[in-house]
Amino acid sequence: MAVPVKDKVELLLAVNAAALDAGANFINSQLFLVNEQKYFASSDGSWIDQDVHRIWLPFTATAIDKASGRFRTRNGLSAPAGMGWEFLDGDAAGKYPLPGGVIGYGHSYDPVEDAIAAAKQARQKLTAPSVKPGKYDLVLDPSNLFLTIHENVGHPLELDRVLGYEANYAGTSFATLDKREAGFRWGSDIVNFTADKTEPYSLGAVGYDDEGVKCRRWDLVKDGILVNYQATRDEVHILGENASHGCSYADSWKSVQFQRMANVSLAPGKAPLTPAQMVKDVENGIYIHGRGSYSIDQQRYNAQFGGQLCYQIRNGEITGMVEDAAYQIRTPEFWNACSAICDARDFRLGGSFFDGKGQPGQVSAVSHGAATTRFDGVNIINTARSLG
Repeated sequence: MAVPVKDKVELLLAVNAAALDAGANFINSQLFLVNEQKYFASSDGSWIDQDVHRIWLPFTATAIDKASGRFRTRNGLSAPAGMGWEFLDGDAAGKYPLPGGVIGYGHSYDPVEDAIAAAKQARQKLTAPSVKPGKYDLVLDPSNLFLTIHENVGHPLELDRVLGYEANYAGTSFATLDKREAGFRWGSDIVNFTADKTEPYSLGAVGYDDEGVKCRRWDLVKDGILVNYQATRDEVHILGENASHGCSYADSWKSVQFQRMANVSLAPGKAPLTPAQMVKDVENGIYIHGRGSYSIDQQRYNAQFGGQLCYQIRNGEITGMVEDAAYQIRTPEFWNACSAICDARDFRLGGSFFDGKGQPGQVSAVSHGAATTRFDGVNIINTARSLG
């Protein structure tokens, strides 16, 4: 917050100029900076002072084919972070190239370099062929997979949705308590999900929740089996536990605190595996980066997700960009199709800066970590429409 507004505006203008110079016709960039200073006191004896920082620099670059009037966009691939200006300050340590000419980022981000790539890739999308629908092996970059985790793991494992106490913003949950009791298979043996309110650099990292509960880490899915949910003080006894998970949050002093999602992440693979090595094993696949449009049902069971950049994989090689691709899933079938996960070197956080829930609605921020992950035999649809 001490960084001058002039420096922030100059950074956004530099992002815009870089994209225009690289071939974009339009560019829209924004900068969100949050410093949440929260003091909590309760009759249970808590006196808690917390200072939380969040940052995000999203943008959209647009390229136009002036002859036809067609246009394509590519959004920035930055992940919002639980950090301050240091996220944007310096040499972007932790930056590394990904297959397909996409830039990946660790705990810092160079928006100018990303804007240059976005302008070029938006123009490439203008001439990319439309995807042929069918079954493909799917390789998902963490910049895409985080949203699927958020919508089809994080939300359906909120206990208030499971119990029917909450149904706003896309309904309740298919993951009912009887499924945990029966040892429901959520995914393949390599699928492990944890909830963690203490993950460094994450949007949801706090020391204590808004009921004064000390935050921690716990398992949701272990070796593919559903083992737990996310709960608050007034719910956790239903699970046979005597300690809250620390999942209570209010977005303002004047809002009633209620259950909110922890950082929910997919554990990286244990065996050494890079994204490039994963691609070499795919005969007929689609490789997707970045979040796109999505649709989910009222039980978080059926869904479909698009992306920013989609690449065709043939015989272990990335053969070029395709357009109009989205993957259709049923949550347990999708996670049971998970056949490989890259190791911890590729683990990255994505996240939602404005996650809505409740009525009246409240907004919170939450991160989701993953490494590049493969899913076998996933249905890919073509989202293009003929207008006659």
